[in-house]
Amino acid sequence: MPAGSAIINTTSVEAYEPAPILLDYAAAKSAINTFTKSLARQVAPKGIRVNAVAPGPVWTPLQVVGGQPASALKQFGAQTPLGRPAQPAEMAPAFVFLASQEASYVIGETLSATGGMPTP
Repeated sequence: MPAGSAIINTTSVEAYEPAPILLDYAAAKSAINTFTKSLARQVAPKGIRVNAVAPGPVWTPLQVVGGQPASALKQFGAQTPLGRPAQPAEMAPAFVFLASQEASYVIGETLSATGGMPTP
């Protein structure tokens, strides 16, 4: 990749507050956080930026086909301070920012878009 390129990984609020039913998912997303920080340090001298976005609950087709138990669908996202899940379009600006030149001094960061759910 040439200098000025950006790599943007997708992690999750589950990396910080894992739900018991999402053990494998949460572990993988936590690993992506560490991978992002390490890779960012490795490729920064080449002018490549690496960051991540950590969404909170997002309403996607995955939720209704087994992503959530049917009994949990009605309350999906209600635990956020906003009281609802995000729509996919609400995540796009975080990725666009990290891909843009306005983020040229941002490396190794995880931008949380969680509806107000706290992250470290």
